Amino acid sequence: MRGTGRRVAITGLGVVAPCGIGRDAFWNGLLGPGIVGADRHVTIDEWDPSPWYDSPKDARRADRSEQYAIAAAAEALEQSGRPDAEDARIGTIFGTGVGGIHTLEEQIAIRLDKGERRVSPFLVPMMMANAPGAAVSMRHHFQGPNETICTACAAGTHAIGYAARLIAWDLADAVVTGGTEYAGTPTSLASFGNMTALSSTGTSRPFDAARDGFVMGEGAAVLVLEEWESALRRGATIIGEILGAGSNADAHHIPAPAPGGTGAIACMNLALNDAGLSAADIRQINAHGTSTPLNDAAEGAAMAEVFGARAVPVTSTKGVTGHALGAAGALEAAAVLLSMEHRMIPPTANTVDVDPDIDVDVVIGSARPWEPGPTMSNNFGFGGHNASVIIAPGA
Repeated sequence: MRGTGRRVAITGLGVVAPCGIGRDAFWNGLLGPGIVGADRHVTIDEWDPSPWYDSPKDARRADRSEQYAIAAAAEALEQSGRPDAEDARIGTIFGTGVGGIHTLEEQIAIRLDKGERRVSPFLVPMMMANAPGAAVSMRHHFQGPNETICTACAAGTHAIGYAARLIAWDLADAVVTGGTEYAGTPTSLASFGNMTALSSTGTSRPFDAARDGFVMGEGAAVLVLEEWESALRRGATIIGEILGAGSNADAHHIPAPAPGGTGAIACMNLALNDAGLSAADIRQINAHGTSTPLNDAAEGAAMAEVFGARAVPVTSTKGVTGHALGAAGALEAAAVLLSMEHRMIPPTANTVDVDPDIDVDVVIGSARPWEPGPTMSNNFGFGGHNASVIIAPGA
C-alpha cells in the first residue's frame, strides 16, 4: 500500500490457538508435531476465559468466538503499548466465518427440549457474527469504524487488508484487526463430513499426495495496525508492515475453486500490484493449504503460475492449527510475523510426499532458516472469495 497512501505499521500481535495460547506458545506449537488422528476437529483444551473477564457471569454471556477475540486483542494491545482511548480514529475490523454458532446450536437444543421460555435472552448478542469486534471496541473504547467481514475462510485476511486500507487512505490512524472462530459444533462437523471436506483419517497434510481433507480448528489472532509515522513518534516497536492486499471472486462454484486457480492467480497479482512489487520480491508464501485435494491442487497451480516452479518457499500451518475458517488468515498472518522474528519458516506438518503435480517448494520436515523479506499469505473461501496480503519485516 506504499503506492496508494500512508504506510501501515504492525505494532502488536496476539494469538489464541489449539497449538498455543500467546505468541511464544503459538510459535513453539508451529514447530511441534502436527494433527494426527483427530476426531474431525482440534480444540483448545481446558480453555479458561476468567483472566480476561471481571466475573464468571460476564464470561458466560460471551460465546467462545468472542472470548478468543478478547484474549488475543488484549495481548496484541499490550505489545503495541497503545492505551485504551475514546478515539474516533481507532477502528476495529474483524473477520469470522460463522460467528457464535455454538451458542445458536445449544439454544436450539434447549428450545426443542424445554420450550421457548428457556431460550436465553443473550442468544442474539452471543451468536451474532459482529459480537467479537463489537466487544473489543467497547472494552477498549475505540470509536472508529467497527465492522465485521464474513467471507468464509478468506475473512481473516480480508479483515487485515481492509483495516490496512483504512489507515493507508487516512480514514483511521490505528485499527485492531484479525479473525476469530469457534465453529466445530456437532452439526457443522456433520455437514463438513458429509460433503467429504474433512479428513477421514483425522490428519491434516497439506499438499501431500495422500491428503484427504482438513481437520477443523478454532482460535483467534489479532494485529494492531497503525500509521507508520505516528507509531514511530510514540516510540512503538514496529514488528511488521502491510505492503499490499488483494481481493476478488472466482464467480465459479460455492466450494470448488476455479479450475487452474485462475481466481487465485488474479488475486495474488492484485496484491503484488497494490504493494508495488514483482513476484521475484516475495521471499515466502504462507499458503491457504487446507489439505483438500481440489483446493491444494488449484492453489499449487496458481502459485507456480505467478512465481514460477519451486521459486519461493511455501508453507501451510494448518497441519498444526487445523482449519480455523474465518480465523485462518489471521492465524497465518501471525505465523508470518513470528517467522520473521525467528528467521525461520515453520514446516508443513505431516506432509512427507508432496504431490508430484504440485510444482512448488513446500517446506517439510523441519523449520527452514531464511532471511526475512516480503511474504504473501493467501486464503480462499467458500463462495469463491479470494484474499491475499503481503507483509514485510518491521523497522
